[in-house]
Formats: sequence, structure tokens, C-alpha cells
Amino acid sequence: MKICVTASSEGLDSEVDPRFGRCSYFIIYDPETGSVESISNVNAAASGGAGIKAAEVVANAGVGVLLTGGAGPNAFSIFAELGIDVQVGAKGTVGEAIRQYEAGELQSIRSPNSTPGFGMRKGDGKGKGMKGGGMGRGMGRGM
Repeated sequence: MKICVTASSEGLDSEVDPRFGRCSYFIIYDPETGSVESISNVNAAASGGAGIKAAEVVANAGVGVLLTGGAGPNAFSIFAELGIDVQVGAKGTVGEAIRQYEAGELQSIRSPNSTPGFGMRKGDGKGKGMKGGGMGRGMGRGM
């Protein structure tokens, strides 16, 4: 049974990314063969539906277990329908997360544990308005 870990870059030495739909990579590990595949998450920057699209990528990879920080309702429904076990609590590198899973240190979730849009980059709230002085001359007549 293949294991998928959400990650910030390629390979077993990559750090675990707690985001599912917006992680940079999916690392697929096959414990039977020892093979490792890094799949770039091309949907990470999608304006919407990243979780559903990412869930389809993971499902098509033949994964039985997903190690991540959270899954929203749409992605989770796909995993539940396909019998993919979603486990949370992994820390450190992808290799360490796999060892944590094999040691039974992670926890399966039975329902979504994040909201749609979790992990989307937010602006800093410092948008620039129109440029200009805006200084009036104050030449009105007082009463």
C-alpha cells in the first residue's frame, strides 16, 4: 500500500507541509519496493478547487494512506469514498513522517479537519491606492 506525504519540496528529506491542497509536492512512497516518487502539485496556486484537484492526483497515484496536516470537506469526501486513510500529526521530514506512521504515532481522522481555502496566501492589507497628494487648499468661505 503506497503512502503519500504532503511536502514542501522533492524527496524523503523534504519537510512535511501541513497543507494538503496547497502543498508544493506529494511524495509517494511504496514500502514494498522502497520506491519514492515526487509529484509536483500543479494545482497549489489554483484560485479555487485546489483540494479536489489534489485529491484526484493522490487517488490516481494508487495511494492507500495520506499523511498531511489537514483535509477539507471536498477532498476528504473523495478520500472517504475511495477508502484512503488520512492521518495527521506528522512532523519533520517526509522520511520521519513515514517512520512515525509505521510506528503508529499518527492519528487517523474520520471527518474533514480544515476549511475550504486553508493555506491560501493572504495579502498584507497594505494595498496602494491612487497616487497623488490629496492636499486641498482650504480656500472655502467659513460661516
